[in-house]
Amino acid sequence: MAWRFKASKYKNAAPIVPKAEACVREICVGSYQTYGNNIAASAAFMAFNWEHTGASVAVLPLDDCGRKSKTMPLLHGHTDTVTDLKFSPFHDGLLATASQDCLLKIWHIPEKGLEQSLSDPEAVFSHKQRRVETIGFHPTADGLMYSTAAGCVTLFDIATQKEIFSNNEHPEVIQSASWREDGTVLATSCKDKCVRIFDPRAAGSPIQMVAESHQSIKDSRVVWLGNQPRLLTTGFDAARLRQVIIRDIRNLNVPEKTLELDCSTGILMPLFDPDTNMLFLAGKGDTTINYLEITDKDPYLIEGLRHTGEQTKGACLVPKRALKVMEAEVNRVLQLTSNMVIPIMYQVPRKTYRDFHADLYPETTGYKTELIASEWLNGTNQSVPKMNLDPAKREHGGDPIIPRLGPKPFSSNSGDVSFDKVFAVPVAPGSHENLSNVGQDNGSELPMQAAKPDLLVEIEIKKQPEPAVVAGNGNANGVQKSLTTSERRKIFEQNSESSENSTEGEDRTDSDLRHLTAVRSSIAERRRLYENRSKSQVDEKAQSPVPLRRESSKVEPHKSSHQSVGSNMLNAQAGSLDSKRISVPEGKLMDEHRRGNGNASGIKKSATEAAFSAASTKRTSTVFGKVSKFRHLKGTPGHKSTHIENLRNLSRQIPGECNGFHANHERVAVPLSGPGGKIAIFELSRPGRLPDGVIPSLVNGSNIMDFQWDPFDAHRLAVACDDGIVKLWRIDEGGLSEPTNSPQAELTAHLDKIYFIRFHPLAADVLLTASYDMTIKLWDLRTMSEKCALSGHTDQIFDFAWSPCGKLGASVCKDGKIRVYNPRKSETPIREGNGPVGTRGARITWAVEGQYIVCTGFDKVSERQISVYNAQKLNAPLNTASLDVSPSILIPYYDEDSSTLFVTGKGDSTIYCYEITDEEPYICPLSHHRCSSLHQGLSFITKNHCDVASVEFSKAYRLTNTTIEPLSFTVPRIKSELFQDDLFPPTRVTWSPTLSAEDWFGCNDKAAAKISLKPEGMDTLSSIQQVPAPAKKSEPTPTPTQQFVTKSDYESNKQQEIQKSVSARMEYNTKLEQDEMEGVDENEWQE
Repeated sequence: MAWRFKASKYKNAAPIVPKAEACVREICVGSYQTYGNNIAASAAFMAFNWEHTGASVAVLPLDDCGRKSKTMPLLHGHTDTVTDLKFSPFHDGLLATASQDCLLKIWHIPEKGLEQSLSDPEAVFSHKQRRVETIGFHPTADGLMYSTAAGCVTLFDIATQKEIFSNNEHPEVIQSASWREDGTVLATSCKDKCVRIFDPRAAGSPIQMVAESHQSIKDSRVVWLGNQPRLLTTGFDAARLRQVIIRDIRNLNVPEKTLELDCSTGILMPLFDPDTNMLFLAGKGDTTINYLEITDKDPYLIEGLRHTGEQTKGACLVPKRALKVMEAEVNRVLQLTSNMVIPIMYQVPRKTYRDFHADLYPETTGYKTELIASEWLNGTNQSVPKMNLDPAKREHGGDPIIPRLGPKPFSSNSGDVSFDKVFAVPVAPGSHENLSNVGQDNGSELPMQAAKPDLLVEIEIKKQPEPAVVAGNGNANGVQKSLTTSERRKIFEQNSESSENSTEGEDRTDSDLRHLTAVRSSIAERRRLYENRSKSQVDEKAQSPVPLRRESSKVEPHKSSHQSVGSNMLNAQAGSLDSKRISVPEGKLMDEHRRGNGNASGIKKSATEAAFSAASTKRTSTVFGKVSKFRHLKGTPGHKSTHIENLRNLSRQIPGECNGFHANHERVAVPLSGPGGKIAIFELSRPGRLPDGVIPSLVNGSNIMDFQWDPFDAHRLAVACDDGIVKLWRIDEGGLSEPTNSPQAELTAHLDKIYFIRFHPLAADVLLTASYDMTIKLWDLRTMSEKCALSGHTDQIFDFAWSPCGKLGASVCKDGKIRVYNPRKSETPIREGNGPVGTRGARITWAVEGQYIVCTGFDKVSERQISVYNAQKLNAPLNTASLDVSPSILIPYYDEDSSTLFVTGKGDSTIYCYEITDEEPYICPLSHHRCSSLHQGLSFITKNHCDVASVEFSKAYRLTNTTIEPLSFTVPRIKSELFQDDLFPPTRVTWSPTLSAEDWFGCNDKAAAKISLKPEGMDTLSSIQQVPAPAKKSEPTPTPTQQFVTKSDYESNKQQEIQKSVSARMEYNTKLEQDEMEGVDENEWQE
């Protein structure tokens, strides 16, 4: 029995709590009803739920401390509570999050942590309509992730972004899952009070063993005890006492040890260290953290020192390689409280801490593995090599272990998987990868790396290089190669400026390219860098990175001084770089070509270059997606003094086809609950708290189906009722003083209910109605007569939108079709195509001067999505962006001047913003606006009421449960005292009629007038302090082909004017400090 008294090296491990100054303080953490621990840690970072909803995640460096601001950068990745989050065991910057919004997202944390909020993940996986409960990574296979949702266990291969396994055999919700240390089997605890051993690679059913566990359906947890054939579970018994049970899988039905604790309500989160057999039990809501040591013989659980402190919201262990081994720290628990993250160090008392105590630190599992997901799935088992924590035996000696920050990019040795496919990152327009593959058949494949791919190492993607464009004799000895992502990033940094008001100055010399290194940044960081440093329109010189040419293919004649400097630098580096890629900015190549005189010594015009020149005239995109002047738009709610407060009795019974809230620049219309179909009218000129009592309203007598303000008359409101009658109300100056039931006019439009009504955008007194009888009618409100009737719908009509020219209209129907009508020419659709497949509702609008149609709706699994169609070809969408799973229909508003699409739904708190473009990817995300509360409706007003002096390009009113708030969308600019004419082009007049109803029905079309929004006395950015342009060098007359690809005069002049105006306002001095210093005599140097 001597073993009973064998002293453990860790029995006296004491918890050491740092002072408050060494903790992360003043954070905001709520109480979340999830099966996760609410906090996770890698060797570099910690991540935890933020705010009371828990939809955002805060990520901080592991050794961070001090007070944190409420505006600190966060991961805004989910629309509902984040249920679980885990870091990869092989990449400290790779974070996986799961949420109640049914999505799993992969994030890449930059090396320096979050410097600004992120909302774009590296990869997204969906569990469709199932709330995701737990998430985690495989312990031995790199890039293999598991998740559980309801009774389903799913495995994902991150490198290929594919689901590789799914099983639904659990009868109830899976509450916890844990891999064995060797990665062979998975243990799960389920709400049906059973624990299971699960092998995804087994033939037949993957469930290998089942045993009854804790006899309560409350939360339970399971954890493997390292590589032992034993597992530990925590939960509640039938009397709701908290339990800890140890089982041996060789006799799973008989517990090896059962420990009953207390009757507290919080689940015990087990944190186990397999190297030291130390177990920490942190109960949610408890103020104590228990430490126990696990043995392989009775008594199995030996209690150690208990820590008592703050109330626990979550807890996790820090990886062993991040511990302070020279201080005898054997474990560190991160305790998440309501306002702090407390790092609790467990230290073994020793006489001295000057030496490394090897007896406390057995070799621990390393962070490098050769096994990938596909190999594991095919049956390969391979343990992760161990590592020694002794600083004298580590790779970098006493220095801290360098964190592995994740894939750069994800890699695979399969030919069909590439960086572009993994992350779906669009190729830069203008780069040769995005153009026609001219002459690729002559190239040879680049060799792949022989070693097994590691998610961290860069690989050469299989690609056939293009033949070089060779000067002079035209031979193709030199081979062009594409730039690496790092080199693209470096070149783009040097060719772009972060300030949106600044313009491109002198061309940078090629000597700047000497800074190219092998250091790779994270995917998210590079995307952010590109977006921050780019402008939405290209300058005359190309900003896209270019393929490289070998030195032999460089053009010697017709070089500028800048290019000569760059060439000398590149020649000097040729010996050291050898076969490495050397880049030449493509803008300079095009300049060489333009300066060429057409002889044999110039660069020959190729189809690739012509395509590049044509592409460069479009709005700029980078290799990491669309970059726009409106990328960082900002939504700002109005001051509280401008709010209308104390709203009561808002109606929640408005049909889905109705937006539920409409505003113009003078007043708003809000439907009220109760019988009679009442609509309240509030004057925007009288903000403040509404008095208690009866709210004056328009009493329609029937249920309201839809209502809309006349776009040309702020006093006229049209209301459609379920009896098929449209009532026209006239609101007197000063608003309503008492309830009224006497409309100005009534229009009996249909014999059945009306879905919605729409005013014509250009013609006065033209109204469209759509009814349950599946017809659409057009009315002349002057004569109250029907003019047109449109047919062709076979089911409920969801929405109808007029084109900007007012000639065409588009509808979306429950039968899954989009139809385009020319109402004055034909009653049947002129074009038809497939729309959203979901039947819960949809909306439609036109974009980019009527060239494209944007449709919002649902897919088969009720996930909200936005699709962009070519208005001339409706057979399939050009691109579709998926958002989340929510019951509310996305209501779109399109601002044609900025090409910005705002979408949101009733009951949402986020306004999603996108830019619609005429090139891939067609729909580009901008900065979304998150509101402080849920809204019931959103209504935008016309452009002439925007405060352009404050760079406000759009203005809306937001309806909440109790208030009406103004919302302003602006673009941050440095020189806001100037009129930003690059943001505010001449705008169409949509607040005054362009033609009468008689003219429109008579096909006498007329284009809407355009006016400038520039206030009087305000200088424009492009016209102030004009500087005479320097005399241009004589250039040869361009060929017709070159003239075709040149930018329009308006664009070029505008860019030049802005450049001159900004240059004129900048103070610069060309004198150097050393010019005024006295030197030594020349003879002194000779001596």
